[in-house]
Amino acid sequence: MKKTNVRPSAQLSGRRTMTRRDFFGACAIAAVATAIPLEAFAQASASTSGLAQQIADHFSATKTMQGEFVQFGPRGEQTSGRFFIERPGKLRFNYDDPSPMRVIADGNNVVVGNVQLKTWDIYPLSKTPLTLLLASKIDLSADMVRSVKTEPDLTTIVLGSRTIFGDSTITMMFDSKTYDLRQWTVTDNQGKDTSVIINNVKSNTAFDESVFRIPYNDLNARKR
Repeated sequence: MKKTNVRPSAQLSGRRTMTRRDFFGACAIAAVATAIPLEAFAQASASTSGLAQQIADHFSATKTMQGEFVQFGPRGEQTSGRFFIERPGKLRFNYDDPSPMRVIADGNNVVVGNVQLKTWDIYPLSKTPLTLLLASKIDLSADMVRSVKTEPDLTTIVLGSRTIFGDSTITMMFDSKTYDLRQWTVTDNQGKDTSVIINNVKSNTAFDESVFRIPYNDLNARKR
């Protein structure tokens, strides 16, 4: 995934850096995915792909969401915070103190940074999985859906596309009755998982435009 206007070293003054895995953790939702390489998934049948699209249609019909999240890293590390989503293309993850990390998408770009040090990495939104997940309509083509598993409480959908996700896969888990999104896991090319669980979700609420404002002045100051 190509970055633009990248700060040189990404060192966060004693705090851990926001890794590519952390970035993808803000991009999709499921709680305990297995570390299976992309090539191991069988092609989804037309029927399972149809169910996945039906759930995606429900998910994308929700234009705004906000709530709380807990993120679990591959080494067992745990962080939490609040998230905000507005379609198309807008997202914000605020990590709880003492973490200074933020992830913001404004419809054009995505930035990952440290609000204390005012250091940011910027990515074109179109080059990230967020361009799919934050679209007005999520289009899950058959070759993207790797598997669909339906249980009484949860429906699990595994997505994989080298074009969109690179060597990572995303496992999304939805309530089987309401189709509401519950959690996600991103499995990277080394088989390591970053999982995000969401709760206390509110839908179709209005946000101030400042919620998704990217601090471009800080980025421009660093360029000079």
